[in-house]
Amino acid sequence: MNNSLLVALVLSMTFILSGCGDRVELHRQLSEQEANEVVAELADKHIRAQKVPAKDGVVVTVNTSDIGRAVRTLEAAGLPRLARTTMGDTFRKEGVISTPLEERARYIYALSQELETTLSKIDGVIVARVHVVLPERIAPGEPVQPASASVFIKHDPRLDPDNIRARVRRMVASSIPGMTTAVDNPQKLTVVFVPASTYQEQQRLVYFGPFLVPGDDLGFWRTSIMILLLSLASAVAAMIILQARRKRPHQQPALTGNSTGPTHGT
Repeated sequence: MNNSLLVALVLSMTFILSGCGDRVELHRQLSEQEANEVVAELADKHIRAQKVPAKDGVVVTVNTSDIGRAVRTLEAAGLPRLARTTMGDTFRKEGVISTPLEERARYIYALSQELETTLSKIDGVIVARVHVVLPERIAPGEPVQPASASVFIKHDPRLDPDNIRARVRRMVASSIPGMTTAVDNPQKLTVVFVPASTYQEQQRLVYFGPFLVPGDDLGFWRTSIMILLLSLASAVAAMIILQARRKRPHQQPALTGNSTGPTHGT
């Protein structure tokens, strides 16, 4: 009976502690810088993340219980940042002859990517999108349609758009052919700023066996149960050892000499 109780306690302790090490993959194929940004952002929200080197980049893992908070935290921060194609990647020589239409489409795409990358470097900018329309003649004899562009910026709520609006307009207008004079023309250059929704972390409840407990107290309850189970296991083990000793037969001391009594001399 005591052996069965000891086994049950050990199995229960193993089951409870097994949940402490469950981890899930959050992102993979990240660069070292991207992984560091993700880990730092999660650390600010008290979410423990680990970097695991892999053949195709860096993998970031978190505890299974933190996956929901981690995803929402990174979405609000715009991390990891979207990988963009550079001019060199778009116009890489591959020995294939492109049509003028394909070359134009690739140029517009590359130009948008370069502008988005530059805008994303501004402190407080989370996501930047640039849509470019280059000067084009619709039909022979028709006037050339002037260039235009629209810019979408999702930013940190602490950023004041008025502080960067003029700089954004100048940079975009000077980077697109035919738009130098459209800096102050809202019909040719539109810039839209949208504040990001701040992730408001609420107290989360997690399952600890059949019970729901606050997530911040999960470690306390696990440690308490572990100590309790270890104490019970030690007590049961001590009882088993004590009973085993009591059941051992007592050894009689060996008698020396003649045990029939004293001998009388003649």
